[in-house]
Amino acid sequence: MRHNPRKRFGQNFLVDQHIIAQIVAEIYPQKSDRIIEIGPGLGALTRPLLQALDHLHVIEIDRDIVSQLNQVFAQEELTIHAADALKFDFSALGSKLRIVGNLPYNISTPLLFHLSQFAEHILDMHFMLQKEVVDRMVGSPATADYGRLSVMLQYRFDMEYVFSVPAESFRPIPKVESAIVRMTPRDSSARIVKNEALFSQIVTAAFSQRRKTLRNTLQQHLTASDFSALGIDSGLRAENLSVEEFAAIANFLS
Repeated sequence: MRHNPRKRFGQNFLVDQHIIAQIVAEIYPQKSDRIIEIGPGLGALTRPLLQALDHLHVIEIDRDIVSQLNQVFAQEELTIHAADALKFDFSALGSKLRIVGNLPYNISTPLLFHLSQFAEHILDMHFMLQKEVVDRMVGSPATADYGRLSVMLQYRFDMEYVFSVPAESFRPIPKVESAIVRMTPRDSSARIVKNEALFSQIVTAAFSQRRKTLRNTLQQHLTASDFSALGIDSGLRAENLSVEEFAAIANFLS
């Protein structure tokens, strides 16, 4: 397969065979797994995955790549969804889904939030992303990396930083390093938020001005007595609160 990378799709194709083998080993595909690959590109992961699977689903937005995939792979082994992953209904593919891919950096955050909506249908996810984004995804409270993305994703998923990927592993070579992250949905009983829309609103407001205290960022939501009732110091910043404490605030307001 040959293709000129398109900037508007954020295309950087993985070419390092050692890294590819490492990723597949971490995914550890089993014959009957229902795996969906987002952005198969030139098939760097597609080929080794198909060696282990009965069947593979891929989602690809680039029509030229879709055309080439149709020529290279048989329909019996590969189902190609010519679609935008940001709008794709993953629940239509069933349950216990294993989702993998080298995600386009320019849409990684909105795509992760979109995928979060289908957590009940997902067994696990393995993604290659910009290292800076993975650092934020797995970030811990009281660190610079911890923010809205950390809280919203960690509410739904257990996160694991798997390994780093140097820029030289891609063509064209990007200006940033990459990393592999593993995301496993948390048991629904562990998610205690009553109103998830309100939870999102609170987290967004709290991190809207990182250097300001919760007393300022959440003044439209909580009074001094509310903070006291919650046992939370209003002089702290958003980065000092755990996921559970954000959940407690949302439930208190519910």
